[in-house]
Amino acid sequence: MPNTYSQIYIQIVFAVRGRQNLISKHHREELHQYITGIVQKRGQKMLSIFAMPDHIHILVGLKPGIAISDLVRDIKAGSSKFINDNRWIRGKFHWQEGFGAFSYSLSQIDRVIKYIQNQEEHHGKRSFKEEYLDFLEKFKIEYDTKYLFDWIE
Repeated sequence: MPNTYSQIYIQIVFAVRGRQNLISKHHREELHQYITGIVQKRGQKMLSIFAMPDHIHILVGLKPGIAISDLVRDIKAGSSKFINDNRWIRGKFHWQEGFGAFSYSLSQIDRVIKYIQNQEEHHGKRSFKEEYLDFLEKFKIEYDTKYLFDWIE
């Protein structure tokens, strides 16, 4: 789009269906590379990615010609197919429905990248549920608990 300029940074968070621990450390980097390829093929900029066993954080520089929901749909569909085609798990891999999308300013990007890259450390102190609910509260997003991810207690 000529003469269209933007600066949109979005952190996307979504979970494995049933919040199962299905993403192994052994496959993490390969999954990161594959998802980065999806993001780049859609013309977006990958800034940071980290997959925990049961969820993933992605920070992208988003161009205005794509809807966040379309990008997430493509990431989920493509990465699920990739995981299933490579038979990383017994049975069928799926991501849960829904996602969180949180926007940041340029001045916050370095901090968000560090946060995403230190996910293992963060989750040594608090659960994904606590983290996700904190995002919703911090960004003042109204939500209905019946539509949140399935939580493993």
